[in-house]
Amino acid sequence: MSCFRLKLNYDLHFPLSSICSKFDIPVSENVSCDVPTKARSQVTMGCQQHVTHCRLLQNGLEKAQQGIAGGFLSSTATSVSGLGSGKLKGVNGDEGEEVKKQGGREDVAANVEEGSPKQDERKFLRKILQKYIGSDISSLVKFPISFFEPMSTLQKFAEIMEYFNLLDLANECEDPHMRLVHASTWAITIYYAAQRTWLPFNPILGETYEMVKHNGITFLAEQVSHHPPVGVAHAENEHFTYGFACKLKTKLLGNSVDYYPLGRTRITHKRDGALLDLAPPRTRVNNLIFGRTWIGTSGDMIMTNMTTGDRVVLNFKPCGWFGARRYEVNGYVYNAAKEPKMLMTGKWNKSMSYQPCDTKGEPLSGITLKEVWKVADVQQNDKFQYTYFAHKINSFDTAPKKLLASDSRLRPDRYALETGDLSKVGREKNSLEVRQRSEKKKREANGERYAPKWFDLTDEVTITPWGEMETYEYNGKYSKHRAMVNNSGVSSDETGVLPTKFNPWQYVMKD
Repeated sequence: MSCFRLKLNYDLHFPLSSICSKFDIPVSENVSCDVPTKARSQVTMGCQQHVTHCRLLQNGLEKAQQGIAGGFLSSTATSVSGLGSGKLKGVNGDEGEEVKKQGGREDVAANVEEGSPKQDERKFLRKILQKYIGSDISSLVKFPISFFEPMSTLQKFAEIMEYFNLLDLANECEDPHMRLVHASTWAITIYYAAQRTWLPFNPILGETYEMVKHNGITFLAEQVSHHPPVGVAHAENEHFTYGFACKLKTKLLGNSVDYYPLGRTRITHKRDGALLDLAPPRTRVNNLIFGRTWIGTSGDMIMTNMTTGDRVVLNFKPCGWFGARRYEVNGYVYNAAKEPKMLMTGKWNKSMSYQPCDTKGEPLSGITLKEVWKVADVQQNDKFQYTYFAHKINSFDTAPKKLLASDSRLRPDRYALETGDLSKVGREKNSLEVRQRSEKKKREANGERYAPKWFDLTDEVTITPWGEMETYEYNGKYSKHRAMVNNSGVSSDETGVLPTKFNPWQYVMKD
């Protein structure tokens, strides 16, 4: 077959695949493909503009032959978003780039009519790709309000508790292998909510989030460090305690960003004291600049019973061309002797099942797969693709009596976005960031170091595949505080956004 060669740097796979799918063109692993000569004229038609976009990626798209006048815009124009440029102070006071998202299909169509992207778009893309490729951009890039959802990162931590009943079942299991089936499935459930591409608000130092009235669960999260950003959480009921710490680490790869789960997740079952440790895989946000943004996870999730030595290894399949195997998860539960005992399979956006197996990993005859979890019904046409539980997290219905003034629900910028007051969101967000910088200057002037209220920094160092991080432990003070409030007869009417003002600040400051 007579062919000419296309080469694509960075990771603009989906604009390429949208063309290849039309002509059944195979795409090789080294992100290049062969286009039949007979398809050349069809590929070339109407494609001049996309090459202009791609060349902004510092040789992101190289022409294979002089005969290719452009790229592939004719079939991907509706998925390219307009971008702008500008500089703002980041939350930590550093200068950061501001991404100006102009909109959807209408903006793209307008750019196609104009014949080339705007000059400020070129400048922005050059800056980002030249300065930050390979870098951690968690504090370097500041996105506009149009990228955000009305939720703080601390609230997103709480979404792991939607299917906490699986941890209850794990606690009740006498079979150690079934315990890991339930517990590891619980860890998988968060990925359904994590596929939303909206950005949560970065927590202010000292910000908290409380959740009660969720079938006996008490959940608390606190932002214990601002630079680097570190959030920690504690949850418990009569069956288990849960501890979580997360230190944001990212890496820009051109048209995508890798998020590394640098942190620690521990579950302790109260029936027998069994301690489970979770090591999740890396997550990638794809098509930040070109194409439809989507989130994928690939690699091994490992949950280890630190008490017995049993463990489960579940492999998240990488998304193939045209979305093949994107959601698939397969693996085994192993005993302490590293022999497979349970086979697990499913899709993280639908359901998970298990089946006993022999020492070679083959399913036992006469026993069929049994479903252990299925995703709950979700709201249709929700603006932010929220589940019912996500709305519950934002609601004051799950707030305790006399809510802490540092709670994420009370953030004025988050609340303004939730109620649709877009003109107010930016002002409120900037006001919080300015005040946070003032707090930092006061501490430095006084020679003081910030200390979290509900968690204590320990001497232990957590080692993960993605690096090391400091370890925080729940100090128990919140449980005493909550018991005192619950016994004080405080009316639940005192919980609400109107009578309570957001106040995570270390120092009392006049408005």
